[in-house]
Amino acid sequence: MNLYQLLSQLKPFASTDIALPSYLYGCFRRKSITFFNGLTDETTIVYWFQSASFTIDLRLSDPLNTPILDRQGWLGSTIWDTATQTLSWDIRHSYQLHNQWPEPAKLLPIGNAILEFAPSGAYVEDWRQQANEGLWCGLRIYQAQDINKGVKMPLDGGYIIAGDCVAYAQSRLPTDQAILDKFSTLPATSNVDGITESIFTSYEVSVALTKGKISYSTQSDLVNQQLNLEGFNFDSDGSLFQYKYISGELYKLFFKLDVYQPHFSFITQSPTTNFGINWFNQEQTHLTKRTKVVK
Repeated sequence: MNLYQLLSQLKPFASTDIALPSYLYGCFRRKSITFFNGLTDETTIVYWFQSASFTIDLRLSDPLNTPILDRQGWLGSTIWDTATQTLSWDIRHSYQLHNQWPEPAKLLPIGNAILEFAPSGAYVEDWRQQANEGLWCGLRIYQAQDINKGVKMPLDGGYIIAGDCVAYAQSRLPTDQAILDKFSTLPATSNVDGITESIFTSYEVSVALTKGKISYSTQSDLVNQQLNLEGFNFDSDGSLFQYKYISGELYKLFFKLDVYQPHFSFITQSPTTNFGINWFNQEQTHLTKRTKVVK
């Protein structure tokens, strides 16, 4: 069965592993990043998907032609620090070999935007919520089994669905990741015998924004193809799995349900005081002449 058929058989559920503010749930597109030196990037393609306890992130300088060594994508467990009101991530492996974004995030919701401030003052990012309402789901991969060999192995990844937007992440097989773990960065692997481009790109992060068609991916050959949501079922113990081909071999991927809300209203407005509301209503004649919702 496909993923949506499987989900229709489940009861609503949400992980309570962390107390993440609900305004962070959903799918966000980065509108811009501004650095301390005045430089601003409004072009790089960046998407952040948030489940109840984990994040999927994709960053590409060009939809189809980002150099293989420059692609960024990862999945990580979300860590919310209530005392400092900061967000950080525990990332086992990512497309890159080093952590390119080491600072925690200070986050401010305003309207349908999340403003992310680096505590050092190095940058601020402007994120825009892409989902309004609909299905909200997170499935986290924790293990894979090679069907032909019968061998089970650790694998990280998962699906996050926010309305019409879907993200999928899948880490490299342990044998491939072990080859790269000997190096500190991807460029350091250049011209090393036995390391092929397919090893780099076997870390997949794909984003589908409409009708399951992949819009952006670390595997550029997947763009404009349908995201594979088939091959799902329940094991005898009730656990969730999907049959999926990886590098030409059939695997069984095992999932933990992180969140499933059949109809969820994603937050697209932020609170203000009565003073703020009254001010806006009083001045809206000139305030709203050129306004629109920007995603």
